[in-house]
Amino acid sequence: MKDYFVDLHVHIGRTSKGNRVKYASANNLTFENIAEECVFKKGIDIVGIIDCASPGVIDDMQALIDKGLAMKLNEGGILYKERLCIIPGAEIETGETGDNGSCSGHTINYFPSLDTIRNFSNIMRKYIKNINLSSQKAHMPVKELQKVVEDCGGILIPAHAFTPHKSYYGNCTDRLSKLFGDGFDRILAVELGLSADTDMADKISELENKTFLSNSDAHSLPKIAREYNLITMENPNYNELIKALKREDGRRVKANYGLNPMLGKYHRTFCEKCNEKVPGEMPVTKCEKCDSRDVVVGVLDRIEIIKDKKETVHPDHRPPYINQIPLEYIPGLGAKTVEKLIVHFGSEMNILHYVGKDDLEAVVKNEIAENIIKAREGKLGIEAGGGGIYGSIVIE
Repeated sequence: MKDYFVDLHVHIGRTSKGNRVKYASANNLTFENIAEECVFKKGIDIVGIIDCASPGVIDDMQALIDKGLAMKLNEGGILYKERLCIIPGAEIETGETGDNGSCSGHTINYFPSLDTIRNFSNIMRKYIKNINLSSQKAHMPVKELQKVVEDCGGILIPAHAFTPHKSYYGNCTDRLSKLFGDGFDRILAVELGLSADTDMADKISELENKTFLSNSDAHSLPKIAREYNLITMENPNYNELIKALKREDGRRVKANYGLNPMLGKYHRTFCEKCNEKVPGEMPVTKCEKCDSRDVVVGVLDRIEIIKDKKETVHPDHRPPYINQIPLEYIPGLGAKTVEKLIVHFGSEMNILHYVGKDDLEAVVKNEIAENIIKAREGKLGIEAGGGGIYGSIVIE
């Protein structure tokens, strides 16, 4: 068994031919550039690229295989340059009838091979207006989408489960089991999202048997691995990943590395009239300043509303959630300095986890090295985010 760094939610901005795939994503966020970033900068072992149902992306994957830069793994997944396992996936939105009427949420769906996601893409053309674009709305509820995904050999996971927009807990219901019905038992994992952690999510009883994932939801190359997982497996491939999500035969998520939820852009409630976060004890559902309910309810506040436990109780299988501050968030670290560190120490994973303070000080200023160590130890102050505005690091 070996431990692997895994980020299962990375978007594609454009195909290699320049065709748009994901709006609000960087133009250089192509399939091959993502793979290169993971291998040579981030130090990620397994990446889930979740716009692979786009025909242009399917063509890009096939081209890399044809060139000999990537190969299909018999156990599932695509091996890039013999160093990175890529799990092809698709983010799909579904329309629901929720607790308070019509709503929608996002799913991330993973497939074992190029052939299986190509088959999924061909089927979903009937339900999606533009299959070339990412995160499109399918004209079906999530329990029907789950059946399509499974019939194609894949798995469905609720994405950023608590965010106020496009998530099932945040936007639709207080219990996933209401939407999924019998399919709820087949959900292996739930993605926490940037504004939540396991202490928050484990206040909901129905999630006790689910594996939690912390993923980056990256819309640019530097954002890859701002959240990730440490997963124990025999080898990096799709079949082993599924075993880990099921916690079978010693495979498991060993740790979730995520942003402190306060850094997430939907952590606290935000008043859209006053254009500021709403202070007060959770749950905050209206603005005390202007008495408006025209607010974006924060993840912390939403979980307080829907929880069915007074206190967090973790199941025995739950791994630690380790607050991780990516290099780009650390004060004093600009892009050139980050590049210098990566060239010297090999990858962002090495810098965040293993490089000592003395070694860091040989490359960067003492105060920057000290901030990296403080970030590793959770000793940097944080101003909470909300309403689509990320939280920030505060140097005291």
